[in-house]
Amino acid sequence: MEAYYAGWLSILPPIIAIVLALVTKEVLTSLMCGILTGTLIYTVGVGLNPIVGTVETAFNVMVDKADLNILIFCCLLGALVFVVSAAGGSSAYGRWATTKIRNKKLALLSTSALGAIIFIDDYFNCLTVGTVMKPVTDKYKISRAKLAYIIDSTAAPVCIIAPVSSWAAAVGSNLQSTGHFESDFAAFISTIPFNLYAILSLVMVLTLCLKDLDFGPMEERELRAARGDLGAVELNAEQKLTISDRGTVLDMLVPIVALIIFSVLGMLYNGGFWGEDPAFHSVGAAFGNCTAAPALAWGCFGALVVAMIMFVPRKLMSFKGFMDSIQEGMKSMLPACAILMLAWTISGVCRDLLLTADFVKDVVAGSTIPGALLPALIFAIAAFLSFSTGTAWGTFGILIPIVVPVAEAVAPELMVVSLAATLSGSVFGDHCSPISDTTILSSTGAGCNHLEHVSTQMPYAGLVAGCCFVGYLVAGFTAANVWLTLGSALLLLVGVIVVLHRRCMAKEARTIGKRETV
Repeated sequence: MEAYYAGWLSILPPIIAIVLALVTKEVLTSLMCGILTGTLIYTVGVGLNPIVGTVETAFNVMVDKADLNILIFCCLLGALVFVVSAAGGSSAYGRWATTKIRNKKLALLSTSALGAIIFIDDYFNCLTVGTVMKPVTDKYKISRAKLAYIIDSTAAPVCIIAPVSSWAAAVGSNLQSTGHFESDFAAFISTIPFNLYAILSLVMVLTLCLKDLDFGPMEERELRAARGDLGAVELNAEQKLTISDRGTVLDMLVPIVALIIFSVLGMLYNGGFWGEDPAFHSVGAAFGNCTAAPALAWGCFGALVVAMIMFVPRKLMSFKGFMDSIQEGMKSMLPACAILMLAWTISGVCRDLLLTADFVKDVVAGSTIPGALLPALIFAIAAFLSFSTGTAWGTFGILIPIVVPVAEAVAPELMVVSLAATLSGSVFGDHCSPISDTTILSSTGAGCNHLEHVSTQMPYAGLVAGCCFVGYLVAGFTAANVWLTLGSALLLLVGVIVVLHRRCMAKEARTIGKRETV
């Protein structure tokens, strides 16, 4: 389909979808309204029939943008989770883990550590961490919203500063395309100390795990969880689940380890590690060249085969019971798959049909940017574009070719920090956007209502972003002094967390006092 430059109208579809979702608390309808708004703007702009063209274009984009590998992976992972639970592996693992992880603080730290360890791919991270840690966090009455926040905050923020990850490969390819750097890998490494959003997100997660400093909507969810309301959304599926009482810890761990091993081998395979081109015969080069989505689907299928070999011969379940569990597990993932489909569609409408990226590019090119403000402004622009389109990869893919010549012309000494601000803003927008695939997968992996995840993590992500903005201002005025940049942002973050937590505790104390008076 031919693209149409819609100007400021190109940002209207995501705004409508996000506002409706936050107001109505209904995601699917809100996303569909945003999509139809975008395709209506497109059909009117190119002169098609506004009624037939709007609907036809919406479904054409939906079919074109669907990533079937990710959908298959989600369904197979849902099946794997259900099968492992039915075999008694999850409950056995939960009982074992609670003997090793003896309090809430260790449960939170273990969750964040696992999220940091699985740095190869954010999709893999989001769903695997939730699967493994839900029994433990449920035991210690940690809300599903808190679990989803930790998963989301240790997915993209870790991947964007990990030298060996699908994200690092994507950034490297964009840096290489500019022709400005002798080594795209060295350029990527140099951005890590200035990638404030990733670093501060991890610091915030660690702070909240070590100290009970929640605030805002998350504080309320944690108080509810302490009273037994975890905010879980998979209860309907669990009601259909007949759990074997003969399951062991290995029935949980072996399929998950098989999933990891098969997925990594799949990434190496389609990355060319065993291929004919010797350029990809190293692990780093193969990971950089791989396509993660099909490898994850292969890995999940392999893990299901392993589970069947483990469970059916030992009569933990019959073959029919195994297949029925697969079916129920796939059903449990249908809401997440529907949200993903619509999120990809609205992103495609904005990016490919209405040229939202070109509109942002024109705004940037037409403005006079003072050198010292360059990193902070780039961070804000990247955050806005990523939040609106729900994609970090698309955002830094668009902005890196623009940022490099702009920084070279305006403030060459700020080139590295400007690139870091691009990556940092892209991750922030992706982290808190309701239409981001990683946001959707984080809430799915945690078994948390999607909009509840968005609303509870938004104040946390917004606070980190505000501190990052200040840090990039400091970077601009100190010629990118890394210690002053990172130090000022960290001090501000910790100080504001403490103040906001004390205000929440004081408010809660006043509320309790009023109840006792009544």
